[in-house]
Amino acid sequence: MQNYKMWIGGKWLDAVSGKTYRIVNPATGEEITQVPLGDKRDVDNAVEAARNAFPAWSKKSQTERSAIMMRIAQAIREHAQDLGSLDVLEHGTPIRDAIPSVIFSAERIEYCSQVARGFMGAVQPIKSNVLFYLQREPIGVCSLIIPWNVPLRMIASKLGTALTLGNTCVIKPPSINSLVALRLGKILEELDILPPGAVNIITGPGGSVGEALSSHPDVGLVSFTGSCETGKAIMQAASQTVKRMILELGGKNPFIVLKDADLNAAVSKAVPISFVNSGQICAAPGRFYIHENLYDEFVERFLADARKIVVGDPADQRTQMGPVVSAEHRNNVEAYIQSAIDEGAQLLLGGKRPETPPLDKGCFVMPTVFGNVTQNMKIARDEIFGPVVPIMKFSSEDEVLKLANDNTFALSASVWTKNLSKALTFVNELQAGYVWVNDHMALSSEQPWGGFKQSGFGKENGVLSLQEYTQIKAVSIQI
Repeated sequence: MQNYKMWIGGKWLDAVSGKTYRIVNPATGEEITQVPLGDKRDVDNAVEAARNAFPAWSKKSQTERSAIMMRIAQAIREHAQDLGSLDVLEHGTPIRDAIPSVIFSAERIEYCSQVARGFMGAVQPIKSNVLFYLQREPIGVCSLIIPWNVPLRMIASKLGTALTLGNTCVIKPPSINSLVALRLGKILEELDILPPGAVNIITGPGGSVGEALSSHPDVGLVSFTGSCETGKAIMQAASQTVKRMILELGGKNPFIVLKDADLNAAVSKAVPISFVNSGQICAAPGRFYIHENLYDEFVERFLADARKIVVGDPADQRTQMGPVVSAEHRNNVEAYIQSAIDEGAQLLLGGKRPETPPLDKGCFVMPTVFGNVTQNMKIARDEIFGPVVPIMKFSSEDEVLKLANDNTFALSASVWTKNLSKALTFVNELQAGYVWVNDHMALSSEQPWGGFKQSGFGKENGVLSLQEYTQIKAVSIQI
């Protein structure tokens, strides 16, 4: 069993406490290894290392930093196989998805490094004898708190932007799957192109490491992706020192199929994105609203395709859906399934654990579909974050707009129609940070991501994310 340590100040260290905790393979239930159980003392050490590295890193030219980030992206590409294999091992991501996800992570860093070169300042004419300009500057030490569903992608989004612009960082990877982050630390160590302490990686629970990073007086920004409840706790901790914050707190994304939609296109998109990563994607559809004239046919086609999803060993190239991330999360998903049954939804597919070896040993939830769901059921209101699909019917466009907006989350939404006028009406009326028309979950590094309401605030990815990780200084010089 490999011995893992935290990466602080360019050194591999055990936790100050000497304690460790287990990382478990969700496909088998077996222990993979143990990693250090960090606490506030480790956070203090990492933040100090990041603060000490900030002058050297921030004073490099943007051209120099961008070149270094391009080299990091290339190294991630070169190590795609071992990074992807770790994602399979500790998260249960099917290998057919894990390797492309690593490449996508490298692309995100490449995008940031390229765009940043033309981003950091602007001269504005005021008077003939006054030179006035806006100067963008890095914020300082950034705490990057990473979710467990697509950890490398989220590290790439946050670290790629923060580091490229001259900030230094402390990464807190998810407790239950920290190995990909630590492997990235090893890649950075081997490259030896960053000042020691420019990037630090601390393993441990959110209740201790995350809280300490959020409240630390020397941290200038906290970027967090995760649950709304944890986000509120981070806001409270960060408010004591008035930090900059970026919060992406989940969603319950409506997938709306109007009467005139292309049903083939809608179903062919709906099924794979409902079960990719075992439904553990914040952008995935969280509730389906189907016009009553199309409802029966949509459900029939959806079920036919969903039955073809291959659930199995994530290391097998044929597997399309692996386990959920942990036994605890499986229990949460199963509680939602039971609540739907208790509330009168019609179970159309799945709803049970696999009973045959070897899947019976892992944290598997079979693709599950409910029909005749109503708006007030828990599965229609809460973010399940698993392979559970609630399908509802509606009669009018006014009705479905009210239903779609009737939720505390407002991350994303999609509307399916052949009518451009209707499409634009829904774009304007839907409460969501991102709206797709005749598509869903199409994302790239160029497209900013973030929601409204209790889905959080701030943007990741795209040019807008660069604004989040910098602060503007106005300069006026009398000539």
